[in-house]
Amino acid sequence: MNDKNKILLVDDDSFLLSMYSMKFEKSGFEVKAATNGTEAIDLLKNGYKPDVLIMDLVMPIMDGFTLYENVKKENLAPGALAVMLTNQSTAADINRAKELGVSSFIVKATTIPSEVVDEVKKIIK
Repeated sequence: MNDKNKILLVDDDSFLLSMYSMKFEKSGFEVKAATNGTEAIDLLKNGYKPDVLIMDLVMPIMDGFTLYENVKKENLAPGALAVMLTNQSTAADINRAKELGVSSFIVKATTIPSEVVDEVKKIIK
């Protein structure tokens, strides 16, 4: 890994945000966290350039799909890989994520945090 890979983690669940932040930091990542899409967009507009954008789908204010569509439209995270980390696992959600060009779709309920970190490491390589 080159110096530190940067991750922007977006989830409205503060417990999950802190748990995933800690897991990624222990694995050598630099992590910024946002509790909603608007906060994430503000971080990006203020110059944060993540290598990976990890988003929940169901959030207040702006869902993960809308967030990623805005990020792409405004080119706020050029070159960043996108990961959906959610409990939504309908075929429609998975297909929409693929259509948007998301690198990975991870279902929280069936994946432990260390597996999420491993998946992110795998897609960065």
